[in-house]
Amino acid sequence: MDELIRFAEGGFAFLKGAFPYSQGVKALPGFAIDRARFTQSVPVADGFRRIAEYLAALGRPKTALCACELRSPRPFSFEGFAEFNRGYVAVLEEWNLFRDEANPVARSNVAPEVDAPAEPCFYAFSYTVPSDDAGQSFVVAGSGEWPEGGRFPEDIAARDDRSESGMRSKARWVLDTMERRMRGLGGLTWKDATAVQVYTALQFPIADVARRAGASLVWHYSRPPIEGLDFEMDVRGVGVERLLPAWSQ
Repeated sequence: MDELIRFAEGGFAFLKGAFPYSQGVKALPGFAIDRARFTQSVPVADGFRRIAEYLAALGRPKTALCACELRSPRPFSFEGFAEFNRGYVAVLEEWNLFRDEANPVARSNVAPEVDAPAEPCFYAFSYTVPSDDAGQSFVVAGSGEWPEGGRFPEDIAARDDRSESGMRSKARWVLDTMERRMRGLGGLTWKDATAVQVYTALQFPIADVARRAGASLVWHYSRPPIEGLDFEMDVRGVGVERLLPAWSQ
C-alpha cells in the first residue's frame, strides 16, 4: 500500500513518491485544491517567482503549492532529467516543501511536439485554499510507462514497441498506475476526476482509454519527459481553474 502522508502546513496530504515529485496530492478537510494555468508558458525560475507572488496575494504560504505542470523543449536523457530535477527540488527545499527526503509536490513534465518552449517552463500549478469542502479535490502526478525506481530502460512497459498492441500495453500500464494512485488518495475513482490528460505524440487506443477514464479525456500532442518513454497521463479533480497572464503587469 502506498503511504499517504499528511502535510498540514500546506493543507494537503500526499502519496510518497520519488525524489522529484510525489505520486499525488489530496486536499485535507477544510481546504480545496485550485488550479491556475498561465496563458503562455513561463520559464521555471520566473514561474516560481510568479507563483510565490500569486500565493502571497491570496494570503497563502509557499507550502500551499501542491502540484506543478511543466513543459520542456524536448525529452531529457535519463541523466539530464536527474540534473534538471536537482535544481527544481532545490527551490522546493528553499520553500520548506521538500524535507526529510520527502517531496510532497506532485508534478507532470512533458515536451510538446508543436510550439515547444526554448527552455523548461511552467504551464500550470495547483495550490490549496481554505474551503468548506470535505477535502475531496486532488491531483495525480504524471506517469509514463516505466515503474519509478525500476531498471531503466529495461523495465519500460512494451519497450520500443510502438505498434498498436504495444501502445495498448503502454496505455494499460499507465491507466493501472493512475487507478492505483487514486485509490491511494482515499479510494478515489475516475468519476471523481474533472480532467484526465494524455501525453503522447503517437497513435494510441483512444477508445480503450476513454472507456476506462471517461469523457473528460484531453490529448496533448506531447512526449513524456525522458527519452524512451511514449505515453503519459495525469488526472485531477478540482473545482476551480484560473487563467493567469504570463507576465507580471
